[in-house]
Amino acid sequence: MVQHLCVLAGVSRSGYYRYFSEEAANRRQARHQEDEKVKEVILKAFHFRGRSKGARQIKMTLEDQFKITYNLKRIRRIMKKFQIICPIRKANPYRRMAKATKEHRTLPNLLNRQFKQGIAGKVLLTDITYLSYGKGKRAYLSTIKDAETNEILAYEVSNKLTLDIALNTLKKLKKNRVKLSEGAFIHSDQGFHYTNPQFQKLVKKMGLGQSMSRRGNCWDNAPQESFFGHLKDETNIKSCELLEDVKREIKSYMIYYNNYRGQWNLKKMTPAQYRHHLFQVA
Repeated sequence: MVQHLCVLAGVSRSGYYRYFSEEAANRRQARHQEDEKVKEVILKAFHFRGRSKGARQIKMTLEDQFKITYNLKRIRRIMKKFQIICPIRKANPYRRMAKATKEHRTLPNLLNRQFKQGIAGKVLLTDITYLSYGKGKRAYLSTIKDAETNEILAYEVSNKLTLDIALNTLKKLKKNRVKLSEGAFIHSDQGFHYTNPQFQKLVKKMGLGQSMSRRGNCWDNAPQESFFGHLKDETNIKSCELLEDVKREIKSYMIYYNNYRGQWNLKKMTPAQYRHHLFQVA
């Protein structure tokens, strides 16, 4: 019977008996105990600052915050073994703004997906997303992101999708005294807010250029869309009951994202660290 089962399983008879030997059982037990220790270390990184993370984020957090180095293969094996589930972004339908009136003006795509130009503070990406919270409530988040460093330079949270949310985000960019490079410009979709004459006038007043994605092409502003996806995965917006709760959660996440969340394509640095790095090598 054993020989027949070994043939069905594709293993040798000697291998079968070796697997169930006392020596092999002791090795498996020792490995499991070692995996338990590694799991506890990984969980420290997984829950660091209250934000769930995937394998690459865990690796960078371990190295940056705890000075511990595990390779990705080991981290993924432990996560799979102990069912440490990383957030998986769900696609959301792209919500279009109201159609522009005749006085609104679209602008050429100056960016052409050249997001990384080697200069901090040159390419600024902006967009607005919705945030569902409480029982059927909805808030809106407007951000301006540095395409080179991935840093969120300014943001505004509101319960209204009026022009003010975009204007206030621009004003906060100025208030935050962000160091911008020569020839800096802001890139967006062709939404109502960005084609509005008031928005375009403020952009010019701030000495910025303006660029727009092609109609209906979200890939032209992909890094900004990617940020919104990560934010919705890694925050606890849905558990908020009041708009003030949403604002506190967003503020907490922005601090975490800019200063503590390492990014693989930024040489494993955080956005703030990478900005300082670029200024040092310039």
